Amino acid sequence: MARIAGVDLPPKKRSEIGLTYIYGIGRTRAKSLLYRCGISFDKKIGDLTEEEVNAVRNLLEEEGQVEGDLRKEISLNIKRHIEMGSYRGLRHRRGLPLRGQRTHTNARTRKGPRRGTVTNKKKATGKT
Repeated sequence: MARIAGVDLPPKKRSEIGLTYIYGIGRTRAKSLLYRCGISFDKKIGDLTEEEVNAVRNLLEEEGQVEGDLRKEISLNIKRHIEMGSYRGLRHRRGLPLRGQRTHTNARTRKGPRRGTVTNKKKATGKT
């Protein structure tokens, strides 16, 4: 089993898809890495030789942040916006969408499940 950047990659997946299990690597970056290492996109992760895995690992180290470092940087950026009191920071603090989306309807991913205030009032009046 290949282990890159602290992540166990699934051995039965194609290398192009398997690399996307690493935080910070999408399909485009995975293809770019494999192309520069000279590895076929269709080759399974389990079939990669140790030299090929090391080549991918070395390229990733040269390129930049993935996994823990990237997560840490993103969380620090969010904290910086919150401390600054910027509009984006306020939206982060309140758990609302940041980029101008409507919130009257939709935005359930950021806002969470609906609160059933109407149903609770009906139950409260029914008890008395």
